[in-house]
Amino acid sequence: MTVAVLQNICAAVLAVNGIRLGVGLAALAAGSVWEPVRVFHRDAIRIPMLIFAVAGAGVNLAVLGWIWRLRARPEAQWRRQQISKKQRRSERLQVAMAVLTLLLVGGETWLHAVLHHHRGPAPAAFSVRTPVNSKPGI
Repeated sequence: MTVAVLQNICAAVLAVNGIRLGVGLAALAAGSVWEPVRVFHRDAIRIPMLIFAVAGAGVNLAVLGWIWRLRARPEAQWRRQQISKKQRRSERLQVAMAVLTLLLVGGETWLHAVLHHHRGPAPAAFSVRTPVNSKPGI
């Protein structure tokens, strides 16, 4: 039963990778055609998609870590088999894609703040106010 659960989890992780790849390719294509998709560049759409990407990458890394931990347990040594090159390559690709997703989300968040000058609300000490005793025009 444990093996069946692990296989289903692996299938789900691979499906999420495919969806994330599709979203990434769509975003790349949308970046080259700015005006028609400008409507989608809103925080109401952008932020949930970034959260979804980070959550997907986090789940992916957590599941892979869990699988690796289960494989390394002493109780599993008697039934442990050599991992195929295809499986090893698949796991490495999943880790690389998850790390790349996290890096791209971080870069997009930083670049968005730089390009759109999102600095947040100014602290009260730095807000521009006219002193009460000053005369206008001086």
